[in-house]
Amino acid sequence: MRKQGSSFKDALQGAFATSAILIAFLVSIYLFTQVMGNPVNFEGGNPKGHPLQGNYLGIIYKGGFIVPFLMTCVMIVIIMIFERYFTLWRAKGKGRLNVFVRKLQTLLAEDKIEEAIEACDKQRGSLANVMKAGLIRYRELQKDTTLMKDQKILSIQKALEEATALELPMLGRNMVWFATLAPGTVLIGLTGTVLGMIRAFAALAQSGAPDALALATGISEALINTAFGISGAVLSLFAYNYFSNKVDNFTFKIDEAGFSLTQTFAASLKS
Repeated sequence: MRKQGSSFKDALQGAFATSAILIAFLVSIYLFTQVMGNPVNFEGGNPKGHPLQGNYLGIIYKGGFIVPFLMTCVMIVIIMIFERYFTLWRAKGKGRLNVFVRKLQTLLAEDKIEEAIEACDKQRGSLANVMKAGLIRYRELQKDTTLMKDQKILSIQKALEEATALELPMLGRNMVWFATLAPGTVLIGLTGTVLGMIRAFAALAQSGAPDALALATGISEALINTAFGISGAVLSLFAYNYFSNKVDNFTFKIDEAGFSLTQTFAASLKS
């Protein structure tokens, strides 16, 4: 049942990622062609001409066909930021984790296992799920007279490790998008930059007076793609570091609570 549930969750996550990419790309195409490429943003109502003075929509449109791909990358990063935030917020549970861990430690010290399980049910979240699995095994091992002390300790450690293994993939899921898009947006932006510079130098290479419009368009394309690429990379990098730190702190609290449970159980056993 756990494997089936995990497979179903993986399928949902895959569908979510695919939908996010498709929606971001379609929205980017629409914004680029219909909003930024609107004739009202350009002199003489011609998108092939110069953008109006101070009209940033027209200026961005001059970045060329690479811009929608960069916009898609940025939108995907924003979507994944919201997804990670709400997932980790839900994984935290209803109350503060530090307070919850201290409450469990107090209940365990008083040997109130049932009350500790009820506290996990009220708290919910990943830490509560792991601790509940450990507490249920704790209660079973207290009544077990067939296993030795070391075997009981190993058994409760295994229960905690199995429960943790089920929760950790959810905590770290979709982090790969940030790690991929951080360098990816830079490379896509660099491609647009190179294409823009090729266009600019082609305008300069013409005999006689250079084509001022082609030169300006090429330089605009290069700079806009560079700006988009760097912005997307910085946003991805910050998001990756922020959520990685969140996951690390969360994992530390799970390990701390599990260690406390194991130590309390070991201390309660007779040699």
